[in-house]
Amino acid sequence: MINRKSKDEIKRMRHAGHIVALVHQEMKKAVVPGISTKELDDIAMRVIKENKAVPTFLGYNGFPASICTSINEKIVHGIPSKDEILKEGDIIAIDVGATYGGMVGDSAWSYAVGEISPEKQRLMRVTEEALYAGISKMRAGNVLDDISGAIEDVANREKLGIVRNYGGHGVGHQMHEDPFLFNYRVGNHTKIKTGYVIAIEPMLNLGGDDVVVLDDQWSVLTKDGQPSAHFEHTVLCTDDEPILMTTLMD
Repeated sequence: MINRKSKDEIKRMRHAGHIVALVHQEMKKAVVPGISTKELDDIAMRVIKENKAVPTFLGYNGFPASICTSINEKIVHGIPSKDEILKEGDIIAIDVGATYGGMVGDSAWSYAVGEISPEKQRLMRVTEEALYAGISKMRAGNVLDDISGAIEDVANREKLGIVRNYGGHGVGHQMHEDPFLFNYRVGNHTKIKTGYVIAIEPMLNLGGDDVVVLDDQWSVLTKDGQPSAHFEHTVLCTDDEPILMTTLMD
């Protein structure tokens, strides 16, 4: 069952989303060659706690960190480590969740580490474009497949692989609520209604669609070893334009 969010819930979610955006603001500055993913996690933890929020990911089904850090062929759910050092030419997807007043904000962004290849630049640009194509369909009266299809169309146009095992989801009191949102058409004609909040998050690959999960039971990688990018915003459906809940507030 998809739950519409009340005005009070939306207000608290917006604040949680602002805190997530503050973390990403720091990540953008901190992502440089030579930094470890554990150091990035420490920065994120500090920002979340300074803003009187709780890191949503920490302890979620046993996850040991406050952010997910996924480098190059790692798609999602990468675990930060002091031994994992960013180097020139990498791309890294950083997924952040913060809980404030019992409500969750969730957003991921991909960052270039120094100078990256033209192909990686294209991958990141197109994946971000796919995110905003999906967001544009987050309107009352549309259906979930409208969002999924908009993402799929951008990926197909650029001949990028689509991660099919993972996707977007409802957000609210929990990080993962109904509905699950695929990044390609599946024939889901569930109507989108005012008050729905969904994390829209395309994950696209330079290579094929297939993925593997490491022995840590978290880290998801492309099977062919090609790079992947991940962009995500938490989005509110209104009577008018969709509202991004995971941006900085004025």
